[in-house]
Amino acid sequence: MTITKAFLLAFCALPIHGFVPAPAAHRPPSQYVSSAISQHSLLYATANANEATESSSDSLTLFSPCKINLFLRIIRKRPDGFHDLASLFQAVGFGDTLHLSLTQNDGDEFSCNMEGVPTDSSNLVLRALELMRQRTDRKDVYFSADLVKRCPAQAGLGGGSANAATAMWGANELMGRPATLDQLIEWSSELGSDITFFLSRGTAYCTGRGEVMTSIDPPIPSGAKLSIVKPDFGLSTPKVFKALDYDQLSEENPEGLRDIFLKEGVVSTDDKYYINDLEQPAFDCLPELKALKEELLEVEGFDHVMMSGSGTSIFCIGEPADKEAFMEEFDTRVGVSVFNAEFINREEGCWFVDPEKN
Repeated sequence: MTITKAFLLAFCALPIHGFVPAPAAHRPPSQYVSSAISQHSLLYATANANEATESSSDSLTLFSPCKINLFLRIIRKRPDGFHDLASLFQAVGFGDTLHLSLTQNDGDEFSCNMEGVPTDSSNLVLRALELMRQRTDRKDVYFSADLVKRCPAQAGLGGGSANAATAMWGANELMGRPATLDQLIEWSSELGSDITFFLSRGTAYCTGRGEVMTSIDPPIPSGAKLSIVKPDFGLSTPKVFKALDYDQLSEENPEGLRDIFLKEGVVSTDDKYYINDLEQPAFDCLPELKALKEELLEVEGFDHVMMSGSGTSIFCIGEPADKEAFMEEFDTRVGVSVFNAEFINREEGCWFVDPEKN
């Protein structure tokens, strides 16, 4: 499809009225965070600012990024059975692609290249489209969605949540932006815990079940390199939480952790602050996952190595000194995949761009 300058100016012109503010006691220092901004001026992109986003008046192609958790603290188990957490989320330039268009049919259509992804009403993309239709009272608008997935399931990378957030953003664009960003953020929490994060600019401090999002503004700079190593075996989040030993939880203050990461940077932050309270229960469930991490810790060039989310992906900050040997050792191994990526963020009013196509 041809990308016109006029469209790109329009696509990036969504006025942003601020992110959902965290309670005052949980807000980061003001130099790091911008929340509840009442009126932002319109932001217009240059003609090539979003060249990885293809569009016509009734269709969009959007990148759906994954995330990692730079730290993940489990605070407590709640009466409703969920857990309160505190985590610093970061978007990365590895993910899926969503082709979204308006359709004249009397119902949404969904297809996906990855076997095993549900294509019925339980799919998060379809649920996101239905939510947008109901919340905007545009009940006569339907969509055709084709999801090209690269992100594996049970990876701890938020792939499904990102797909839902991307669908919400894209549907809002195709309907003429009936919703503000604040509204998208508010509505997204109805679909799941991590979806709200992907409506940030790329770095956010998340609490509650993960749905209480305070955007870090400006976000952590893009470009920091990392490798994501994913074994073929997975772990369900409920299974990991079931194995959680509350006596082994870290006692580090999550707000202090957040401030250290933002002050020191992801490379310079001491390894002891890379904390994931779900890592040990995941290792208890799958000792081979712990063995994989120990192998990766021996790779020269990686500054930090930790499991993301509830697993089973392990991210490695930095670049291996001998990349060819690293890929030969791990990416060709049966049952293991390696995805090389980098930190990304987005401009206000624009969606995320796949760095491989930028």
